Amino acid sequence: MNSGTGSLSPVPPRVGILLAASLAAQLTWQAWREAPASQAADLPPAPPAALLRAASLDEPEAAARLAMVYLQAYDLRGDNAVPYQHLDYGRLIAWLRAIVATDPRSGYALFSAARVYTENPDAAKCRAMLEFLYEEFARDPERRWPWLAHAALVAKHRLKDLPLALRYARAIDRQAHDPRAPLWAKQMEIFILEDLNELEAAGILLGALIASGRVRDPSELRFLRSRIRSIDRRLEERR
Repeated sequence: MNSGTGSLSPVPPRVGILLAASLAAQLTWQAWREAPASQAADLPPAPPAALLRAASLDEPEAAARLAMVYLQAYDLRGDNAVPYQHLDYGRLIAWLRAIVATDPRSGYALFSAARVYTENPDAAKCRAMLEFLYEEFARDPERRWPWLAHAALVAKHRLKDLPLALRYARAIDRQAHDPRAPLWAKQMEIFILEDLNELEAAGILLGALIASGRVRDPSELRFLRSRIRSIDRRLEERR
């Protein structure tokens, strides 16, 4: 090469393949955006996680991201007025499960499951996505508790299913011990027990939480003690 033009270092084959795959995904995405409603189709069956990992060329993070781009492109086709409403959630969950298995440390797929795919107005599909989050939480509670906490809130406020919300909250309390967890996550089970009018159980858990020493902030301790006094008053009124 002439001295005035500089030199170009060769691009490693793996990087070239990933760039090509990324370009293909972008072109496919754009094509789907412009596709008419009559061409819209449901998700194809999910590939096995082992196949995604094998195709990743030792870049599982990039492979998982590309798979998520492919998956989320289905919201942009046709006349789907309500995001993801008409997708086959069995296939959708299979895709998410394969993506999580390909890159277990990424929260992208679980974030999408908790904050996007649970927005479906179909209660059965919403419940299926919540159960997916519950199953994935059990595989890594210390890092995945925020997504199950959101699932508990969806179960409580949108589905109005307090027993289901309590199940998720109890799983967080029993299995996750991240010291960075905020106060609301630590006492979510207590709030739901109060909503279920299980005041004795709520009072016992509040007392145990205070006695455990896990809550050290003075303002948080004052708040918890005020909740105990409120529960005691309600129990007295019940008697």
